Amino acid sequence: MSALGRTNLHFVDPGVKVNGQYYRDMLLTRDLLPDIKQYSDYFTFQQDGAPAHWARETVEFLKVETPDFIPPNLWPPNRPDLNPVDYKIWGVLQERVYKTKQKYCCFVQ
Repeated sequence: MSALGRTNLHFVDPGVKVNGQYYRDMLLTRDLLPDIKQYSDYFTFQQDGAPAHWARETVEFLKVETPDFIPPNLWPPNRPDLNPVDYKIWGVLQERVYKTKQKYCCFVQ
């Protein structure tokens, strides 16, 4: 998300294990970085503490592939105010979860 626009939200299919390789090959290379680059060739990229984000190969990849990468040793501690994208994501997730009404059945003895 930036003053220039926001990218699409990208979802991982259920059951997929997001390790460093999947994160780099599928999410970053195929989805996220091309989406970001449609707005600008210059951007700052920061992640949270997920293991796939900390992977040595991921950090090295982002140092090369992004113009301004904030490395893990400079990531702030848990600061929701620095991650405004979470507000959009939770709304979309809630919409997906409650898209179809669930039927509940009760058994009475």
